[in-house]
Amino acid sequence: MACMRTSPLIAPSLLSADFMRLAEEMRFLEAANADVVHVDVMDGRFTPNITVGLPIVEALRRETKLTIDCHLMIVEPLKFALEFVKAGADWVSVHQEADPHLHRTVTAIKGAGAKAGVVVNPSTPVESLVDVLDCLDFVLVMSVNPGFGGQSFIPGALDKVRRLDALRQKSDTSFFIQVDGGVNSANAQPLVEAGADCLVAGNAIFRAPNPMGALKEIRAAMLKGSARQ
Repeated sequence: MACMRTSPLIAPSLLSADFMRLAEEMRFLEAANADVVHVDVMDGRFTPNITVGLPIVEALRRETKLTIDCHLMIVEPLKFALEFVKAGADWVSVHQEADPHLHRTVTAIKGAGAKAGVVVNPSTPVESLVDVLDCLDFVLVMSVNPGFGGQSFIPGALDKVRRLDALRQKSDTSFFIQVDGGVNSANAQPLVEAGADCLVAGNAIFRAPNPMGALKEIRAAMLKGSARQ
């Protein structure tokens, strides 16, 4: 059955949060009615940066009831994916470019009780996922090259979302489409119009002069995009 569209979800990325004030940042996200908290896990090998690991996810799980979305930007993701589920992740996504055995990894994540997603970098065509789409809960389209927050949105991501949505309709599958990288109130509407169901936003929220207002602006733009589909 094809994906039934509902109100799009907003997933603030902790990569742009103040790591000295994570408890406060989580209280802010709950007060702002964020749908999901996005956690970028980088190993310094797949990406040129290192971020958080299992202890942070465990701490977040103790402090919040929000959906925890762990984006694993790591090599050999199957070695750690199930540990993140045990730590409290509700969604776990792995990179197509990092895993030659996507079906095995996705199946293992779902078997552990989490939603499983696959991520594609800007240079990776969404068509490379055609043989695993029927077993995915979601696909994450990177609209920047992974590794650092605060990068500018790559416009070509819009076409990738449209193509992925077309594949979803053609294959009559039910995965949802997530977009991460340079998301803000200016591109949120066209992304949702193109077929995105969940947008990850970091700097546009946490580094804004008024984070609550920024989150509301992005959500309003997303809802406009949903209404025009």
